[in-house]
Amino acid sequence: MTSSSSHDRLLDRLGEVAVRIGLNIAPGQQLLITAPLDAVPLVRRITEHAYRAGASLVTPFFSDDQMTLARFHHAPDAAFDVAAGWLQDGMANAYRNGAARMAITGGNPVLLSNEDPDRVARANKASSLAGRPAMELITSFAVNWNIVACATPDWAAQVFPDDAPDVALARLWDAIFLASRVTVDDPVAAWADHNATLHRRADWLNERRFAALHFTGPGTDLTVGLADGHAWAGGSEPARNGIVCNPNIPTEEVFTTPHAQRVEGHVRATKPLFHQGTLIDGIAVRFEGGRIVETHATRGLPVLERILATDEGASRLGEVALVPHSSPISQSGILFRNTLFDENASSHIALGQAYTKCMLDTDGQTPEQIVARGANSSFIHIDWMIGSAEIDVDAITQDGSREPLMRHGEWANPV
Repeated sequence: MTSSSSHDRLLDRLGEVAVRIGLNIAPGQQLLITAPLDAVPLVRRITEHAYRAGASLVTPFFSDDQMTLARFHHAPDAAFDVAAGWLQDGMANAYRNGAARMAITGGNPVLLSNEDPDRVARANKASSLAGRPAMELITSFAVNWNIVACATPDWAAQVFPDDAPDVALARLWDAIFLASRVTVDDPVAAWADHNATLHRRADWLNERRFAALHFTGPGTDLTVGLADGHAWAGGSEPARNGIVCNPNIPTEEVFTTPHAQRVEGHVRATKPLFHQGTLIDGIAVRFEGGRIVETHATRGLPVLERILATDEGASRLGEVALVPHSSPISQSGILFRNTLFDENASSHIALGQAYTKCMLDTDGQTPEQIVARGANSSFIHIDWMIGSAEIDVDAITQDGSREPLMRHGEWANPV
């Protein structure tokens, strides 16, 4: 475990990487930060680096797990259909006016696991509805944005349950620093090299213009058609405001937009899903015509079923991502119980809203035209993991022939 002085140095590096690599914030740009209360030390480092980079104003918004639980324990039933739409509208307006967005993750991954699943689902739906205007700007990459992690005591206790609280917290910080590539002498250069690797893979996939992907393995036989004019992305990408940013720190994936109507077969999750304080484990679903028509889970099934009922697009795919099993996060052997990390240990799919950034030639097209090309529309976007060392992926070409893409969770074609 790192010493106190080393921890402070690495925390400062993480703040610097979040600003310089994650956001690449522009002089004069405002920044909105959402974070748990435990993340105050990291938020302060990020704020300092943002101002050094020329930010005009940094505005943080903090959440607190105990206040969230107070709602579920004491609020009237009608309260679970209410969300702070005024706040979400304000954030969306800030993004429309050029503000950058940073989300710091680190809450208790099972905070709401013992709460009424109906109330959890209703609260999630109300929040998703209220956040739709802001979410559309993020998923279309209208502005530069980033998600980074902060270790918290409750999260650490879930990841390392057999350790003393201080040891668990220190181990989680060490894992975050390592995965975020801030333990090397020059993190900025390390990120440049890593981005170049991801770009080479995405460029190769874009040159091949595959029509579909076929995943096979234990409990999985799934064909995912790709949207018409889809584009693969990974690592740093230019937002529509012209700023090149890394949306996720860490990141190991290349991803694109599936065709919402062209997904067939069955798939079994290879890791549990931790969604807004609820554990959903043992997920297994079947798709027909792009839509989930059969759903199973060994834990959290009622919440999963309510998620799928959020809207018509919630039971269809908005993202497919490929991650080699040898990724550093996978090789750590840690189940982070946090999607930002676990999705970068495993190939994955996402229910709900598509990233229209991963579509070619969308300028001037209406939302209806983009949907007609296969991009899904929904109030939600939820990633869950389907890759492992036992999963193979074939690419299906435009003429229907097949090429090995991944074998035993690893790339079959070096680039």
